[in-house]
Amino acid sequence: MDDLYRDEILEHYRHPHNFGTLTEPDVVQEGSNPLCGDRITLMLDIGEDGVIHDVAFTGRGCAISQASASMLTDEIRGKPLADLTRLGRQDILDNLGIEISPARLKCAMLSLETLRKGVGDRVTWPSLPEAQDVPA
Repeated sequence: MDDLYRDEILEHYRHPHNFGTLTEPDVVQEGSNPLCGDRITLMLDIGEDGVIHDVAFTGRGCAISQASASMLTDEIRGKPLADLTRLGRQDILDNLGIEISPARLKCAMLSLETLRKGVGDRVTWPSLPEAQDVPA
């Protein structure tokens, strides 16, 4: 079963969804993992209704960080900002579908950490035990 998930991670890494830039994003947030050099820039187009109408990212890094960003952008498109506060560490791990070692956890969480920083002034993130590994 892990092979199926590994294939999906590699597919998202090789052909990331929502990879690119937005012309006039409402939010642009850069994130990096200094331990391994992974980097992403997340861009959001947020409508007046508080819904994420478009999302894009650019970056470079390992398959885990880039696949995680690709999967997260798929998940948040079309969602109200308020719904983002429900996203936590376990959601990212469930999307990836494989066991992530402690050393690779920061790679997997980079996209969520970057999202939280990018919309931190627009939503209030709950203090959940699973979210404690990802600073707001």
